[in-house]
Amino acid sequence: MKIIVQKYGGSSVADSNKIKNVARRIIKSKKKGYGVVVVVSAMGDTTDKLLDMAYKINPHPSERELDMLLSTGEQVSISLLAMAIEALNEPVISLTGGQVGILTDDIHNKARILKVDSKRINKELQQGKIVIVAGFQGINNNNDITTLGRGGSDTTAVALAVALQAEKCEIYTDVEGVYTADPRIVPEAKMLSEISYDEMLEMANLGAKVLHPRSVELAKNYGVNLIVRSSFSSNPGTVVKGEIQLENIMRISGVTCDKKIAKVAVLEVPDKPGIACHVFSELASANINVDMIIQSIRREKVNDISFTVSEDDLDKTVKIMENTAKKLGAMGVEFDKNVAKVSIVGAGMASKAEFAKTMFQALAEENINIQMISTSEIKISCLVSQTEADRAVRSIHKKFKLNGFEIEEKEVG
Repeated sequence: MKIIVQKYGGSSVADSNKIKNVARRIIKSKKKGYGVVVVVSAMGDTTDKLLDMAYKINPHPSERELDMLLSTGEQVSISLLAMAIEALNEPVISLTGGQVGILTDDIHNKARILKVDSKRINKELQQGKIVIVAGFQGINNNNDITTLGRGGSDTTAVALAVALQAEKCEIYTDVEGVYTADPRIVPEAKMLSEISYDEMLEMANLGAKVLHPRSVELAKNYGVNLIVRSSFSSNPGTVVKGEIQLENIMRISGVTCDKKIAKVAVLEVPDKPGIACHVFSELASANINVDMIIQSIRREKVNDISFTVSEDDLDKTVKIMENTAKKLGAMGVEFDKNVAKVSIVGAGMASKAEFAKTMFQALAEENINIQMISTSEIKISCLVSQTEADRAVRSIHKKFKLNGFEIEEKEVG
């Protein structure tokens, strides 16, 4: 049996009419001869509402109880979607992450999938049923419910596609595919027909919300045929794949913006070996991911160490760094939430200095100050004030002429 995995985001199942629309689309796929496995997110802004309720009751809820609460959003979605499919006289079953055998580690709110037992899904498919699976969740070895973090339903879908050896994995959302920039910021942004796993992974890590980074990583590692499409149209969307055509052509795939970050600075840290290791080991032990890092040298043998973290991790980071600063004899800790990371992503950028030059020119012409810079082979990121982020994205997109892709004409070497 050919198997297809489809994932529908919260905006695709936000109300009863949209749920019925998704049900019809799923049945259409089944009638093409596929065994259909569907992963669904919580409806609309359900997760945000549940979080708001939780923090009104307890400003510091335990991570285990948060997982117990947040997992209910997806259970509402899968049962309602199953009912919509039943109403159209198709056999269907809805299952939680635990019921389909998604085993995770013990890290609540940010769990990672360790194993997927596909026996239950295969059994239901053999009986001719459409299988609806709750995204974003699994269980650990203690049978406690865990969640995979924001966007985790993408990861659920790709993990199931791997376990079931699915022919393809379609990620349905409220946009037509992957764009050169967020169309809400840059109306003239162009949709890409294809993009490489590496470029998509960078874009996802840098703020492009269309796919979760871990889902792209999984797809790359296992060669999953990944397609980003709109649940409201029949357009083909964007194919995320390995090597793309004209890989030897210098190209910029897009401009991204991440406003959900914060800058943290540990001030006047003693300038001696092992200090940076100590600072970042403390954060790693707390499972906090650090991105951009700068160490600025001061006089009198002290340094400032600045770095960025997810806004969700800020409170925990500041608390850890305040304790670390005391141990190290540093002056203290400062943080700034009014920052954003603006990035360009493209294949082969490391071998061409003019990409950085063009990006910095675009920001300079808009009088936008750069606070931090980081680079890799396929991206350049700048930290700017959050109030200037949208203007920065529009300026960079225009400077690179991404709506027409003129810069792709320049060949390597």
